[in-house]
Amino acid sequence: MTIRKGYIRPIDFRHGRVDMTHGSGGRAMAQLVEELFLAAFDNEWLAARNDQACFAVPAGRLVMATDSHVVSPLFFPGGDIGCLSVHGTVNDVAMSGAKPLYLSASFILEEGFPLGDLKRIVESMAGAAREAGVAIVTGDTKVVERGKGDGVFITTTGVGVVPEGVNISGERARPGDRILVSGNLGDHGVAIMSLRENLGFESSIRSDTAALHGLVADMVRAVPDIHVLRDPTRGGLATTLNEIARQSGVGMLLREDSLPVRQEVAAACEFLGLDPLYVANEGKLVCICAPQHAQLLLEVMRSHALGRDAADIGEVVEDPHHFVQMETGFGGRRIVDWLTGEQLPRIC
Repeated sequence: MTIRKGYIRPIDFRHGRVDMTHGSGGRAMAQLVEELFLAAFDNEWLAARNDQACFAVPAGRLVMATDSHVVSPLFFPGGDIGCLSVHGTVNDVAMSGAKPLYLSASFILEEGFPLGDLKRIVESMAGAAREAGVAIVTGDTKVVERGKGDGVFITTTGVGVVPEGVNISGERARPGDRILVSGNLGDHGVAIMSLRENLGFESSIRSDTAALHGLVADMVRAVPDIHVLRDPTRGGLATTLNEIARQSGVGMLLREDSLPVRQEVAAACEFLGLDPLYVANEGKLVCICAPQHAQLLLEVMRSHALGRDAADIGEVVEDPHHFVQMETGFGGRRIVDWLTGEQLPRIC
């Protein structure tokens, strides 16, 4: 529905708040869609105002990923829930070697949420999508009563295409493969934790949230036969490697001295009694590849802005128990096991 000026006042994004009419399906909801979402995400698919988006895709295998974002706080050093919701889904699609093409976005808004904050979040999403070269082509908005939400939750779904000859999957790790990471671990989690009311410490660390598909494209061009790619988000590197070890039926052996962790992140984790291996990342990837390709991939990663601190951190090994282990700086070994739950919830 097009809202014509003169029939209804423009939305007051400076002082206004979300109310139940914004999710009612009536004129107020149509005005919110028109003045906020359509204006920010402007593209031909949304302009058609259908309940779905019809689009063409290039040749190859389709990839789809979906993710819900409930981060607290909504705004944090280096980003916010808006850009995070775009980056998270773009990265999930990209970890298959695919080129991300389109996104959908669903918003659950709480009655009373400031419209100015919603506008800031939506504009952040729009900027992140433009920078990533993907279009947000369809979506939905619902409003829940005050006290039954927490400001805003966002679910994004992404579609992309994997080119022929690329087969990157979590079950392809093989004994002898090298384990690479694209940079410093734990930045996102520490940036979020630094703002939590009950933690009470200051940090200069900014979230690493970023879209990684450009880095992945460079890596795939150099080595089409990458075995595994994964972004270590919730649960951090440790959880990601345990997932891959189980999928592939192998073990992992890491070297503690090779793990890239900023001094500030290590200090914050020590203060909080956390292990950086389990802290969330939003702009890093894990790459598992044949040993003869490791050096080339490191060079490619380090030549990209999002991979300058890339490191070789260990190898895939035979292990019927599928353990992830780490050689410590003291010469011993320890198990890097799954956590029973998250170290800190609402991190992404």
